[in-house]
Amino acid sequence: MQTYPAPAKLNLFLHVVGQREDGYHLLQTVFRFLDFSDRLSFVLREDAVVKLHTPIADVPEEKNLCIRAARLLQQKSNTPMGVEISLEKHIPMGGGLGGGSSDAATTLLVLNRLWHLNYSKKELIELGLQLGADVPVFIFGENAFAEGIGEQLTSIDLPPAWYLVLIPSVHVSTAEIFSSRELTRNTIPITIPPFSIWQGHNDLESVVCRMYPVVARYLDWLKQQNAASLVAMSGSGGCVFAEFANEQTARNAFQQLPDGMRGFVAAGLAYHPLRYFLEE
Repeated sequence: MQTYPAPAKLNLFLHVVGQREDGYHLLQTVFRFLDFSDRLSFVLREDAVVKLHTPIADVPEEKNLCIRAARLLQQKSNTPMGVEISLEKHIPMGGGLGGGSSDAATTLLVLNRLWHLNYSKKELIELGLQLGADVPVFIFGENAFAEGIGEQLTSIDLPPAWYLVLIPSVHVSTAEIFSSRELTRNTIPITIPPFSIWQGHNDLESVVCRMYPVVARYLDWLKQQNAASLVAMSGSGGCVFAEFANEQTARNAFQQLPDGMRGFVAAGLAYHPLRYFLEE
């Protein structure tokens, strides 16, 4: 039984540039993968049963994105195969780091190979979008500038960097944040190229900080770290991060964390560790 990574992501910025008639928000963002992952293991079955060995508290199995991804791929392909999935969870839930979406993408990538389905990257991305707007970038496999609802992806080269990610003890509801009347939805779109990541911001940040003051407190602490080149909230929060040029400065900041604050240090990845699963 082999184990596969499902890496976290950061949104280096997130602009809300409009809203579609169906209610979905139009975004511009840069996704960066982190060397910090959930781990998934798969045991094939020949009886079409899809089963999760490691249930997550407060998440019914039928809503778990690994199970939903496996069943969607099974239905699409009409395969007679099944699978037993074990999920080793490290990425915090409700933190804006894309853990559930990444788990779903790794499930699609691995089962596409183990079930010998040979779907293309484009086909898997289309399937992934049915599971959530963040799933496609993990199948795309490269750090990306994203538009639309997050599914229009353009590969982007990012310089090496290290990140200190802090995890406030809140579970932020993405739907609640996007439905807030306080959210601005008219940020002027940027073009690629040229733009500077460090000139961007997260339009959701002020809303989250008002609703969850602990997030604002964690951000304020990070902004005091003079060595950080970028401080922001990821996605709809509540995880916040600071970018550093090297590992030592990131770990120095981590060592200074006040009592009660928790987080981790991770390198930014150049690409998804399973990118080679879909060589084009």
